[in-house]
Amino acid sequence: MRTIGVDEINDIALGASLLGAGGGGDPYIGRLMAMQAVKECGPVTLIEPDEVPDDAFIAPCAMMGAPTVMTEKGGGRDDFDRLFDLVEQYSGKKIYATMPMEAGGVNSMLPIAAAARRGIPLVDADGMGRAFPELQMVTFTIGGASATPLAYSDEKGNAGVMNNVSNKWTEDIARSITNIVGGQLMICLYTMSAKMCRDWGVSGIVTKSEQLGKAIRSIKEGLIDTTTEQRFLELTGGCRLFSGKVIDVLRETRGAFNFGKVVLEGIGSDKQHEAYVEYQNENLQCVVDGETLATAPDLICLVDHDTYIPVPNEAVKYGKRVLVVGLPCAPQWRSEAGLELVCPRYFGIDTEYIPVEERSKRKGE
Repeated sequence: MRTIGVDEINDIALGASLLGAGGGGDPYIGRLMAMQAVKECGPVTLIEPDEVPDDAFIAPCAMMGAPTVMTEKGGGRDDFDRLFDLVEQYSGKKIYATMPMEAGGVNSMLPIAAAARRGIPLVDADGMGRAFPELQMVTFTIGGASATPLAYSDEKGNAGVMNNVSNKWTEDIARSITNIVGGQLMICLYTMSAKMCRDWGVSGIVTKSEQLGKAIRSIKEGLIDTTTEQRFLELTGGCRLFSGKVIDVLRETRGAFNFGKVVLEGIGSDKQHEAYVEYQNENLQCVVDGETLATAPDLICLVDHDTYIPVPNEAVKYGKRVLVVGLPCAPQWRSEAGLELVCPRYFGIDTEYIPVEERSKRKGE
């Protein structure tokens, strides 16, 4: 058990933006919301899953929709209070704690703001260990948990609770609502017991995000003496995929998702080579000279070539120099049940899943 204040929020946001694999929403607005909540309401208590009482009721929260919309709309200070009130009224249970549902970007920050304003602890776990685009893509689905009852609310005051027959139906129906209200919805979902959290959550994710943020910051501030790229890969456990300059960016917002393709021209040791990264909110595939070097569920991350600051997909611009890195996913996703939810072919990528540490070894190396 420890507390999260403003300094910790900065590092968590930085590390989580790496784990977002290009998606999860730019943490900037979420970071401002979390910092304001902590300044007004005090630090948040972070507890490990093993510290949660057996009879506790946990209510994760998140933003659903296209991440670019969050940048335009922002969020309200009472959004999650409204959601938690709905959940408590519907379930007849008092919410003991909240937690992030994914590790990436804005959805790593909003639960901190919600915990501060509600005066409840934040559990150091999530359901992905990264960010994924669809609601059923969580480790709790593997464990048999239901996404519903799901409470939702938008900035106009529309709110409700849904109860559906499967997690995929919840994704489809909630996505339709998200489209109708303008591409962004605040949600509370996968309410769970302490046992479900302990058995199926990706533990320690908030702490991992903070550690990654500190590591990236140490490189940015010149505190690392060794070769920075090598040190970055050592600190993050990443695999080098490509170094290049952005020469084209294709973007489309469709069905409350951001779809796109980032085309890269090689620089440095990758000069004379080409690569591209495709995404649906999150990066899903990296191809170099026609060879696939990484796919979901492993993480594909773009970071600034000089500072190693993660670059979310909505911030990718022509001429930007980036390093593309692959990170191994949480082990739950490499199980048979995990791959049924997030294998490459689910996203339209015609290949079997091969772990990034194996696939990233390019021909001739």
